[in-house]
Amino acid sequence: MNRISKTAKTNLFTYLLVIVAFIAAQAMLGAGKMSSSLQGQLVPICAYVVMAVSLNLTVGILGELSLGHAGFMSVGAFSGAIAAAALETVIPIPGVRLVVAMILGAIFAGIAGILIGIPVLRLKGDYLAIVTLAFGEIVLNLMNCLYVGVDSKGLHFSMLTSLSLEPNGRIIINGPVGATGITQISTFTAGFLLILITLAIVLNLVNSRTGRAILAVRDNRISAESVGISVTKYKMIAFVVSAVLAGAAGVLFALNSITVVPTKFNFNTSILILVFVVLGGLGNIWGSIVAAAVLTILPEALRGFSSYRMLIYAIVLIVIMILTNSTMIRSFWGRLPFHRGVRTIERR
Repeated sequence: MNRISKTAKTNLFTYLLVIVAFIAAQAMLGAGKMSSSLQGQLVPICAYVVMAVSLNLTVGILGELSLGHAGFMSVGAFSGAIAAAALETVIPIPGVRLVVAMILGAIFAGIAGILIGIPVLRLKGDYLAIVTLAFGEIVLNLMNCLYVGVDSKGLHFSMLTSLSLEPNGRIIINGPVGATGITQISTFTAGFLLILITLAIVLNLVNSRTGRAILAVRDNRISAESVGISVTKYKMIAFVVSAVLAGAAGVLFALNSITVVPTKFNFNTSILILVFVVLGGLGNIWGSIVAAAVLTILPEALRGFSSYRMLIYAIVLIVIMILTNSTMIRSFWGRLPFHRGVRTIERR
């Protein structure tokens, strides 16, 4: 019972952290105290928070290293952009169209997660990391060759050359140029709600019977198999849920921009999201939220330092890594009430 109460406190703290941050941001917007550059980062911050939490499910909770998470984000982003453009006349209400696009983007990302998960999740360690890295590069190259357009006859797809559309037709995805002319329908409120939905899914999964099985697989695969736990099944569940959430985040990110290019979802993006997870703490959900928000804002906040800003950014990362691995700092965090539940999750 004591363990459950600690976990509940940690989960409540995580929800409150997001809600307080949203209220504070809305207050700053209403008072005109937020710069235009920071306003433009609000939706990307929400997308990166969802990406960090979803990747933490794979890396921190499941214990498998994935280096192709941006590939799922890319699948969601471009399928969501196609859906939003194709449904523009059918669903004129932007909010409803965004929800439909997110659902479709999440579904397609989930399908990609299943397809890559079937052969990949039988691997482990470095082999799994290399294959997921290859998956991200495959998706990137496929998107560079993808042409999608829409006219009165419906959607048209091509992987070879540009499309021949009717005079009233419209190019949605134009190969390496990416998705252009996107109607910006993503909002900060939609990003906030997506974060809450992501937290509800991940936290409830982790604290469920399925989550305990996933943790058992992470801690000791042989012992888990000896008591009848299907390792492949529970790995697949965590991997696909992570992919679905990444797909929804990709839609949110894509529909916040006028143009989205495939190179935005390259290997560097996967590493950036992994950095959020590592700095926030493996298995630490609220830590991933804080790390994603701070490290997304930091490069823009340091823009005044011109050419030195990325050097300062790198130094900050090194300092954070040293502090989070300090025995004294770790013991201090361990004594905090809201952090004890996280330690329980890490040990279970």
